[in-house]
Amino acid sequence: MSEGVEWGLHSCVLLGWLSPEAVAGRRLAEYHELPPAYLNKQLQALVRAGIVTSVSGPKGGFQLARRPDRITLLDVVVAIEGTEKAFRCTEIRQQGRNVLSPEHYRQPCSIAVAMRKAELAWRRELAAQTVAEMMASVQRHSPDTPERVRRWFDTERS
Repeated sequence: MSEGVEWGLHSCVLLGWLSPEAVAGRRLAEYHELPPAYLNKQLQALVRAGIVTSVSGPKGGFQLARRPDRITLLDVVVAIEGTEKAFRCTEIRQQGRNVLSPEHYRQPCSIAVAMRKAELAWRRELAAQTVAEMMASVQRHSPDTPERVRRWFDTERS
């Protein structure tokens, strides 16, 4: 997975705490000291997926398009990484020095089956967790974080 997934998830958490205000992409990048142009690409992917909206104008920027409890971690991963499977079996078991006759390969590759099963479990787990749950988890460990985030972002608006 690319670092863009991490950046997108953190941005969604921040936007959840800052809702309903729109936040400039450069400010989101500045908060975590990320390259603004690269973070903007991740934010645009979230816009295309309907997770984030882009607001024009002097008070424009990005805001969540849905409530945080309606955005899963899988939504963000798919928006940034796409829907392609993580593992691609190329059937190398059918090439090389010890190749058997074609009837030995009628069953799916055991490695491919195991990898698909693991990916399905991973995707189910990501689909079961929401941005709202991530926000709550941060607050359990650091109750003052949402207020500190709001104050930091408010410094530009004042």
